[in-house]
This record gives sequence, C-alpha cells and structure tokens, in this order.
Amino acid sequence: MGLLFRSRQPAPLPEHLDLSLGDRTVPVRLRANARARRYTLRVGRAGGEPVVTIPAGGSLGGARSFLERNRLWLKRRLEARPEATPFAAGETIPFRGASHVIRHVPARRGTVLVEGGPDGPCLCVCGGEEHLSRRLVDWLKREAKGDLDRAVFRYSTMIGRKPTVIRLRDQKGRWGSCSSAGTLSFSWRLILAPPMVLDYLAAHEVTHLAEMNHSPRFWRLLRRICPDTDRAEAWLKAHGSSLHAYGVADAG
Repeated sequence: MGLLFRSRQPAPLPEHLDLSLGDRTVPVRLRANARARRYTLRVGRAGGEPVVTIPAGGSLGGARSFLERNRLWLKRRLEARPEATPFAAGETIPFRGASHVIRHVPARRGTVLVEGGPDGPCLCVCGGEEHLSRRLVDWLKREAKGDLDRAVFRYSTMIGRKPTVIRLRDQKGRWGSCSSAGTLSFSWRLILAPPMVLDYLAAHEVTHLAEMNHSPRFWRLLRRICPDTDRAEAWLKAHGSSLHAYGVADAG
C-alpha cells in the first residue's frame, strides 16, 4: 500500500508586522501580490500605514529582511510626512488655499457656513457634533464640484470639446484623469488648494479631450488656455502631498 504525502501549505501571512523605529513602533501592513516581481515598500498619505508588497515566492522572513534593510529609509519618509489633521472643531484646514478654523455651531441652521472670526476665517459646521466630519466632507465635495464644473465648462468652451461626465474621487496617485470616453475625474481635495491649482487641473484634463497624451502639442495647448500652468505645477510638487493629510479618517 502506497503512502500518501500531502504538500505542506505555507502559513498564512499576518496582516501586519511591527517595526521598531527608535522611540516608536510602526505597524507595517503586508500585502501578497502574485504578479509582483520583487518586494516593495510604500508610504502612503498621512495617517495611513506603510505597506510592504510580497511577490510570488516571497515569504514572511523575506518581508522582515526587506524591512530591516529599508528601516532608515522608512524612518526618514515617515518623519517627512505631514501629520494627519482630522476634521474636528478647533482644527485649522485650508479652504481654497486660505487657512480656516473649524467651528462647531450646533444651534445654527444649515450645513457649513463660511464666516469671519477673531482669529481669521472660519468654517462653521452646524448640527450634531457626531456628524461634524461627515457634514464637512460632504460640503467640501459640493464646493469642489461647483468650482470644477465652472472651470471645466470655461476651458471646454475655449477648445470646443466637452466631457461626457465629471466625477469626484479621493484619488491617491493623481489629481485628475481623462478617459477615452470623455469622463473627467478629479480629487475633491483640490478645493483645499489655491484656486489657480484647481483651475489648472481642470484645464489639464480638458486639454486631454483634444490631446490624449502629454506631447508637445498637448503642453502648447494647455499653456495657451491656462497661463498659470507652470506655477500650479510647481505648487503641486511642493505642497500637493500635504492635502492628503486632512480628514484622513473621515474622507471617502
């Protein structure tokens, strides 16, 4: 009678590894990807966990060794990352590029009111405190949609091309996109940036309706309809990542 041998299944990966970085311990999320060819380490937005991608054939031990080799890099990246700022009463956030203090005004009617205050402009959020962050996010998205709709209409008229639909997302890797079907998608967080930045992103994606590339023709057309292109690009490069630090736990 023959013997039956069962192949040993690899132990399931834990969800996290704890990595000691000097005076603190950082949880690092593990993600297996059968299509990945090598280990990678990504540091996302403020408040988010670092993520190690484990390739096909990788192991928990390999992930530990990879993290040890990249310990100093991870420490520096986390220290350089802006601190997360929740949408809560007393916090200060940018709105159209200007600092605004969040105030909770439970007795007022409405959703969010923009008012002046002794310490500068305020975003006064009405209703119950348990709904403050959600109300503020929803209001910011509506403001972003209105500004983007107007900017897209203006630039679409200039080049004679109209989108099929305009959508808002909380995109991590890009501020805007244009599909081959004419769908324009934007990050609602552009409402936090100076108006010229939101305006530039609208012009950028509208230009893709005529030039679905980043060829010299694309940039010539974009700079013709949006003279602030270079200034807005420089602002995004210097400050864009900071926009992801606001309302991290509440934004969707």
